[in-house]
Amino acid sequence: MSVLVIAEHNNKRLKAVTLNTIGAAKQLDNDIHILVAGSSCNSAVESAAKTENITKVLKINSKELSHVTAENIAPIIADLAKNYTHVLAPASTFGKNILPHAAALLDVQQISDISAIIDNDTFERPVYAGNAIATVKSSDDIKLITVRSIAFEPSSNEGGNAHIENIPSKGKSKLSSFVALRETISDRPELTSAKIIIAGGRGIGSASNFALIEKLANKIGAAVGASRAAVDAGYIPNDCQIGQTGKIVAPDLYIAIGISGAIQHLTGIKDSKIIVAINNDENAPIFQVADYGLVADLFDAVPELENKL
Repeated sequence: MSVLVIAEHNNKRLKAVTLNTIGAAKQLDNDIHILVAGSSCNSAVESAAKTENITKVLKINSKELSHVTAENIAPIIADLAKNYTHVLAPASTFGKNILPHAAALLDVQQISDISAIIDNDTFERPVYAGNAIATVKSSDDIKLITVRSIAFEPSSNEGGNAHIENIPSKGKSKLSSFVALRETISDRPELTSAKIIIAGGRGIGSASNFALIEKLANKIGAAVGASRAAVDAGYIPNDCQIGQTGKIVAPDLYIAIGISGAIQHLTGIKDSKIIVAINNDENAPIFQVADYGLVADLFDAVPELENKL
């Protein structure tokens, strides 16, 4: 049977992590369907139909899904899953929220955060903060899986011509209701898809000092991230947190400024192609993984670097 991908989108287009999830689905089957659920999501549906490797788009366009909650979407996924061998979603906040609910309804295990596919039943996933790789084999007839996006090549968002099929909504759930959305709007790239990331840590010293990071990021078109220590100190919002309990990233260039390099943070950046570290402590663990390191006061080094660019 086919593979179903649960789309994460903003009603206008598919998010980058969905394209990576489709790339993972391609390793399982050539017949890949995608569920696009939302309100006024016609643009996202059209984007999905044009995506490479997609053969069918399942469309749910309902006011009741203007803000998708796990309680609303999980029963739909559970019903649809009976026609598929695998159901995949990104290992993002979105995917980690909805897929366990659907797995519980189907009474199957969920396989989380896979980084490799061995065969249709066997998968690899990182454990112990990425220090080991577990090989997991499932005997469930339907496998619900969240995908670590950075581990798979994305499908192209063009060149496809998938059939679109309308699916009815199940109505509003009485278990939960949407209250409010607090969203940070930024012109910078998303952390999980950015090619360049500049991140600050506790060494930045204050929220106002993060202006140094932001000024440098604006100059080179980079995303801004942070360690958990900086987030916990209130220097920057928690949606910028990178690491085991934050976002997993794999940019072409990662610049860590004032970050000591705790193992939880290194877990989130270890797949970066080039890591550059600036820290005044020459014994900081970040230098053990950095391709290039500069032992210096960041308040001298960052302005100088910004002036040179």
